[in-house]
Amino acid sequence: MTRQMATIDALNAEDWAGEMGDRWLRNLDRFDSMLAPISVALFQQTNYMPGQRVIDVGCGGGSTSVAIARRVAPEGSVVGLDISPALVAEAALRARRAEIPNVNFIAADAATWQVDTPFDRLHSRFGSMFFVDPAGAFRNLGSLLKPGGRADFAVWAPAKDSPWVASMMGILRNHLDLPRPEPRTPGPFALDDPDYFGGLLRGAGFDQMDFTLWRGEQAIGGAGSDAGTAVDFVLDSMSIGDLAKEQPPPVRERIRADLAGMFRAHERPEGVMMTAIAWLVSARRS
Repeated sequence: MTRQMATIDALNAEDWAGEMGDRWLRNLDRFDSMLAPISVALFQQTNYMPGQRVIDVGCGGGSTSVAIARRVAPEGSVVGLDISPALVAEAALRARRAEIPNVNFIAADAATWQVDTPFDRLHSRFGSMFFVDPAGAFRNLGSLLKPGGRADFAVWAPAKDSPWVASMMGILRNHLDLPRPEPRTPGPFALDDPDYFGGLLRGAGFDQMDFTLWRGEQAIGGAGSDAGTAVDFVLDSMSIGDLAKEQPPPVRERIRADLAGMFRAHERPEGVMMTAIAWLVSARRS
């Protein structure tokens, strides 16, 4: 078998204001369906109350923002913040269709966006791992909260410990020479180390931190997916698909076939079910 070199840039340098945001939008419902178990777990720990003002950082298509808005209604309100104008436009459209009046969406960079009146709460489901300057970004996130305000995050645990990611990367390594990724660079696993993430939070003025490891199954490609659907989803919407696209057609086809075989072993009536691991993190602004 001929092994091909691939760059790791596609795993780390994701253009959420442009191409990556557009990909997420194309697969929005599948992403939300796949991440639903983690969303449920994160909401179980947040305990939002009516009347609270909440900012949802990296809100994507707005499903988490709408869910929070329902919890804090009628007096409370939510701002969904995302760097992708396309995702923000779709989120606003979906909120209007659902007749959710207490949520507003803004396209802006959470690393620098400022407010006059700080929020009671901050929420982020996989929206905080891509900052180029994480220390500065988290200091800015802290400034968005009033003293004593609480932040809740979901971030991925290490890829090597998460079976769905490790299995896919193992297949890629069978065909490509993957360089070792730079630790703590912007990307899905930038905050997988609680010591590092905790240090960022402390430096940003947070305390009372709690890290809870969530482990559960998610449907790759969304509920009801089969092996073929899961392969299409991964190669179209996730950054590892870029590594495959760089390769000659015979290599791409072998990767596709191996992914399909792996996913087929996990097919169930509810979807291609594989184990994922994430950190659920809470902290208070001092």
